Amino acid sequence: MIQLASIVLGALAGVSRVGGDAAMATMMGGTGLAIQRQLNFSRDAEREADRVGLQILRDGGFDTSGMVAFFGRLQSASRGFGDAVPPYLLTHPLTTERIADIQARIRDQRYKQRADNPDFQLIRARVRLLQNNTSQGIRDAQAYFESQLRQNTKMQIMVSKYGLAYAAYLQRSYDKAEGLLQEARAASQPMVPSILFTNLDIDIKLAKKQGAQALKEADAARKQFPLSRVVAHQYADALIEGQRNDVAVAYLRDQAQLYRHEVAVQDLLAKAYAAQGKQALQHMALAESYVLQGSLPAALEQLGIARKAPDATFYDQAMIDARERDLKEQWKDEMKETKGRG
Repeated sequence: MIQLASIVLGALAGVSRVGGDAAMATMMGGTGLAIQRQLNFSRDAEREADRVGLQILRDGGFDTSGMVAFFGRLQSASRGFGDAVPPYLLTHPLTTERIADIQARIRDQRYKQRADNPDFQLIRARVRLLQNNTSQGIRDAQAYFESQLRQNTKMQIMVSKYGLAYAAYLQRSYDKAEGLLQEARAASQPMVPSILFTNLDIDIKLAKKQGAQALKEADAARKQFPLSRVVAHQYADALIEGQRNDVAVAYLRDQAQLYRHEVAVQDLLAKAYAAQGKQALQHMALAESYVLQGSLPAALEQLGIARKAPDATFYDQAMIDARERDLKEQWKDEMKETKGRG
């Protein structure tokens, strides 16, 4: 409204005796005021978001001083950016201002020491390896875990042994990984056993081609953790490794109906069909995997391979034709949209 009003006033000034310069100044001033009010509103919204975030942390039982530490890291990471920009031109409050506001709000709160969940520490160790799984990255992580062992606390022994076991698994030293994992499990007593121990144990057994043992453990884990998608994938992988392909296909077809947007299920289904020697169905499953990944040309190519497969039945051909028509329409619409944006 301010901007519209300034344009009207500028137009009136332009046709009056005042002259064009005054008209231009009126319009530009109104535009500048409107933009400044938008910036002020944005900064106020960010301040409100900080207050709401602090309340959510407090109600969730988290240590609210961590918010100050987060903003400190944010300030360190962005130290070289935007220092020359005046605060009134920024869309967010200055980080120093946000830190001061949060510190003022938590000053009167009593500090509570909170113990980390063991699973959090185990996932943290796993992520340390996954974020840099090169040879050097794994060696660096191993050196870190070895140094943590010297703290000699029960939690650190468990986490470090698990990290070293996972590092050995990535290096394909499966026997060493198995031994270290057993030590990590022993150090975790009497804490609740973690699903991460089970996941790694199944992966090691699958890598060692111990299909029967992997299947037995994966089946038990599936019953204990029915909502775990990782365990569901491992169970299917163990079925295929144990050459129980018919059971694997039936299980994965059900999974594909329940979890339609899960790429891993389609990849495992293709693997199970390949183990059965069903080429047409294998490539049809791969086509669905590519669709979920957003690669329609690759999906159409897989459908073309499926059509030419020697075991493609009349029913398969009809399914391929129908799916191909749908994907071609989707691809045409995507091309139109991309061309429109261009």
